[in-house]
Amino acid sequence: MTTILTVRKNGTVAIGGDGQVTLGDSIMKADANKIRKLLDGKVVTGFAGSTADAFALLERFEIKLKDFPSNVPRAATELAKEWRTDRALRRLEAMMIVVASSTTLLLSGTGDVIVPADGILAIGSGGNYAMAAAKALSSHSKLSANQIVKESLKIASEIDIYTNSNIVIEELVDQE
Repeated sequence: MTTILTVRKNGTVAIGGDGQVTLGDSIMKADANKIRKLLDGKVVTGFAGSTADAFALLERFEIKLKDFPSNVPRAATELAKEWRTDRALRRLEAMMIVVASSTTLLLSGTGDVIVPADGILAIGSGGNYAMAAAKALSSHSKLSANQIVKESLKIASEIDIYTNSNIVIEELVDQE
């Protein structure tokens, strides 16, 4: 399991994830990078779920992104359509957060595309802990998006046994 969190604040979006990979109740790897830059760094994704399924989803999203390079929501919607109709994709056990300079999306395990109202999204086993911390820090502090992601993931790592404190964060500036 893992925890991925994104926060959009003051013209910047940050997305981060921990590095833990587990198999059952054993830690297999502590420093995995679940954050990936796509489209020459203009789009950043974070994924949670079964590793093989997450990579399959990521590869398919990257193909759709190349088909619609200037329209991230369209690429996500086209992937969701494919997800719902393709028998192999329907069995994928993965979720993905996608951020671009002015877009934040969640691609769910059921083929949904969700846009958060407040620019904060989290997935994975520690997602609810990280999201609660991020919402509190965003509302009640002057921390940057990057700092909120870092602190919130640290909090999640102290609560969720499937989340560790080996954190990778990427940041993009809004183009609007």
